[in-house]
Amino acid sequence: MCIRDRLNIEEGGINVRSRRRSIILDDIDMMILRRLAVHGKEGIRELARNLGKSPSTIAFRIKRLEREGIIKGYTTMIDYRKLGYQINAITLLQVDGAHIEELEEILAREPNVKAVYDITGEYDIAIITSFREIEDLDRFIKRVIKIPYVKRSMTSIAFRIVKETPHVEEFLR
Repeated sequence: MCIRDRLNIEEGGINVRSRRRSIILDDIDMMILRRLAVHGKEGIRELARNLGKSPSTIAFRIKRLEREGIIKGYTTMIDYRKLGYQINAITLLQVDGAHIEELEEILAREPNVKAVYDITGEYDIAIITSFREIEDLDRFIKRVIKIPYVKRSMTSIAFRIVKETPHVEEFLR
């Protein structure tokens, strides 16, 4: 079963909850999203040609998807290991409940933190980090656990990255 079969399908498209309201994404919107996810450097004219639509239609649709927060931004996939960031770590933090969101905001501003997740279970926060040296990770973790409302931490170092993608591949089918 593909994701389209499980989404809230209405006449004329897919009902998606955006920042402001519920909007309908039709087949053209979905084609644009899938194409941009795989070919992010593609310009409006080339995208229009590949999708068989006019450049003005594509430009209008992209602006609407950006305005509604469906398209959050554009980025380049960088292999940070090739730039010397050899240490990738996953850290779980148990935090005093009254300070979870505050700590998440602090961690999100840290330059080596790639992701911050508010999670369920024994731990409250999961962070993904990358560092050049093990000593840098060590200093970071020691700084974090000194924060008074951090009760406990557990850090694992990834030996290798088997898969890392910003996309839900099921959506791209």
